[in-house]
Amino acid sequence: MRFAHAGRFLSGIVAPLSALRTSGSPGCGEFPDLLALGKLAESWGFNLLQLLPVNDTGTDSSPYSACSAFALHPLYLRIGELPELAVAEGSTSSPLPSTETYRAEEQSLVDRFGGSACVPYEELLEAKLALLWKIWLGKAACSGSKRGQTPKRGGQTPNEGADPELEPWIEANPWIRAYAAFVELKARNGGRPWWEWKEHRDPGRDEIEALWKADGLSDRLRFHAWVQMRAEGQFRGAAEALAVKGIALMGDLPILMSDDSADVWARRSCFNRELRAGAPPDMYSWLGQNWGFPIYDWAALAAEDYGFWVERLAEADKFYSAYRIDHVLGFFRIWCLGEREGSGYLGRFLPGSPIGRGELEAAGFSPERLRWLSLPHVPSQRLVQAAGEAAARGAIHAALDRIGDEELFLFKPAIMGERDIEALPGVSPAARDCLLQSWRDRVLFEESPGSFVPAWRYREASAWPTLSEGERACIESLVSRKAAEAEELWASTGERLLGRLQKAVPMLPCAEDLGAVPDCVPRVLGSLGILGLRVLRWTRRWSEPGQPYVSPAEYPRLSVACASVHDSSSLRSWWEDEADRAGIWGFASSFLGRELGPCPEKLGPRDGEILLELIAASNSLFAVYPIQDLIGLSESSRPADPREERINVPGTVGRGNWSYRMPVSIDELLGDKALAASAKRLAKARPKQEKRGVPDDGRA
Repeated sequence: MRFAHAGRFLSGIVAPLSALRTSGSPGCGEFPDLLALGKLAESWGFNLLQLLPVNDTGTDSSPYSACSAFALHPLYLRIGELPELAVAEGSTSSPLPSTETYRAEEQSLVDRFGGSACVPYEELLEAKLALLWKIWLGKAACSGSKRGQTPKRGGQTPNEGADPELEPWIEANPWIRAYAAFVELKARNGGRPWWEWKEHRDPGRDEIEALWKADGLSDRLRFHAWVQMRAEGQFRGAAEALAVKGIALMGDLPILMSDDSADVWARRSCFNRELRAGAPPDMYSWLGQNWGFPIYDWAALAAEDYGFWVERLAEADKFYSAYRIDHVLGFFRIWCLGEREGSGYLGRFLPGSPIGRGELEAAGFSPERLRWLSLPHVPSQRLVQAAGEAAARGAIHAALDRIGDEELFLFKPAIMGERDIEALPGVSPAARDCLLQSWRDRVLFEESPGSFVPAWRYREASAWPTLSEGERACIESLVSRKAAEAEELWASTGERLLGRLQKAVPMLPCAEDLGAVPDCVPRVLGSLGILGLRVLRWTRRWSEPGQPYVSPAEYPRLSVACASVHDSSSLRSWWEDEADRAGIWGFASSFLGRELGPCPEKLGPRDGEILLELIAASNSLFAVYPIQDLIGLSESSRPADPREERINVPGTVGRGNWSYRMPVSIDELLGDKALAASAKRLAKARPKQEKRGVPDDGRA
């Protein structure tokens, strides 16, 4: 869908679809609720809605852990608006028998879950799917098809078990065959991941096709296809209605796929399952992050002209006119880890420029010296001090081999990563922690035979102080040279991949470019006209004294400005628990050019509006506000505890993550005059529209 607002300054609302609350939604937002959100945006003078991913995630509530790159989440399908339950004009009956029973059951879902403070993910999904299955059975009974019959493909009549609407949709959406088979087989295998199934672990196209014809499976697979067809219809209807109102809809495409997904299961050649993606250590995560997702085999994807990604974009293009590329850095280089690693520490960037063994030997490092630098050497005394004499002996026996007669040990060859250490039986917690720390304690990491990369904090390795000044200078020189080579490689990789995707569809691409951003990233994004992300709290001059905030007036035109994101605390929570309040308040006063009064300890509605005005007045084309930050401008609607506004805490698992739900309904927000006045002021604070188009300027 072509973006209709090119070059215009826009104001937008960011929300997980699941968080929307209306009178008709049973504990979770649904596709038709987008019309209500669009009405709210329109009343405020906003013209953009940005959604978190809406793909099916199976039993995982995280929208960034999809079991399909194409399928929509059944949770967002509104049962009451299924055409099967609609009463035809001029008729007193619906197409299905017992329609009133189905409607009563849907109302029971609203009654049961509608008042939930948080999204009751598992319970609601199970109840919805059960009701959808009942409707499917009733639909089949009404059409005269026989349960368990395998419909023939091509030229069927309803009496033969075919659906004249569904069958063409299946033919037009080839991804549905693998997805439906995967979902059904996973359910029949007790929810276990596909690599633990007894059969169908590595299917070819013919095998998947055969599953669609198998007795006892065919009808269930068509049920899953029917759910997807109806979800697509509702989503497209909402998206088209928003477009008519002049409201752009932005989607979110996670870069990676869950290992336990239909895509990895059926399109194995697109992925490298021996490596896992993550993020390197930073100030928020000392050991980095290991997301557990397989990385792409970009060479295999290139051989098919990146068909998997082109198909993903074509599917998203049915609904959106703009899209957010999650973790765009991964299109330049991805931080990858061995499949046996548990944390994100011992990783490296791919593509990369490793240091060859020959280069190190030519620089004077003998094989013995390289072993000292690249293999953790564990002195027994370290374990004794950490865990005591007896526990140290147990850990040594389980994990280590002695070097000669010394009280110095190497890890056994069977130890291939942190997960192997974590799985050791009979090792005390203190000794296990010491072993894990020792495993990471190295200057160089041998990523593959004869190829080395520096460990992330190699200067803190216990072997580093033992090197001579010349040896340290030599390693620093090699690391610096290889980093420069890698930067050039990343630039060409990002330009090639993003350029190909940009040509695939007319949607406007935006990029999530947070983290340790290589210098080449803003340059490539700018040359391709892709909008980057600027988060107020993190857009600072980190290398300067005091780490001052970058003025929003200096944000590049090609950017999306915001105050918080789904992985961060909300604006209020940040203010109360994390922010340099005096510093940001003084910065806001200087930027806005007016006296703001004393710096508040708690962020009241008017105080929050002042901070959001920094976003509104930025030079970014898009100024977007998470729904929680906007509700935070309403004294009557916001929760008392700002921590209740949090959507996700990265690196943690719990029911609190991804279960955020608006504390009040959209109808109530529509009636909140004070909130409307604040939102309208934010919309009016956007820079005046210029006649010229989007400039190809630099990036802050």
